Amino acid sequence: MQTGKQGEARRVHPGTRIGHVHLKVANVERALGFYRDILGFEVTQWYGEDAVFLSAGGYHHHIGLNTWMSRNASPAPARSAGLFHLAILYPERRELALALRALVDAGYPLDGASDHGVSEALYLRDPDDNGVELYWDRPEGEWPRTEDGGLHMFTRPLDVHGLLAELDGA
Repeated sequence: MQTGKQGEARRVHPGTRIGHVHLKVANVERALGFYRDILGFEVTQWYGEDAVFLSAGGYHHHIGLNTWMSRNASPAPARSAGLFHLAILYPERRELALALRALVDAGYPLDGASDHGVSEALYLRDPDDNGVELYWDRPEGEWPRTEDGGLHMFTRPLDVHGLLAELDGA
């Protein structure tokens, strides 16, 4: 365990990652229509009829969906504490373009699309009104920096047509 001097904040190990998100949903099948059928996550395991785990690439689970406390419930109020959004990181820009193509083909609405300098992101809501960010990170050497070397993130409109052009000729 890392400890610092009094007053110093402990720093988590740089290899630490957020492994998965587990969402309360009103209807598992409806949520699967989004996470499995549109975004393409694969079911790894069902827990009866009330919960299912999904993943990318055979991992045990990246996303858990359950109705244990939420079957047929309304979405959480917008002005309440809780999840703002979950973020799904794609390994390259082309994969984000493929996700955008799947959303467009399904007629699924976006809330927004932003270029943050360090990343490009699509924002939307899942069927239970949870915020979802789909994004890819630019290579670290391309991240915008301040004169003193700090990050200079921003929010500008994303060129979604340019993103979809990644798929031209594929």
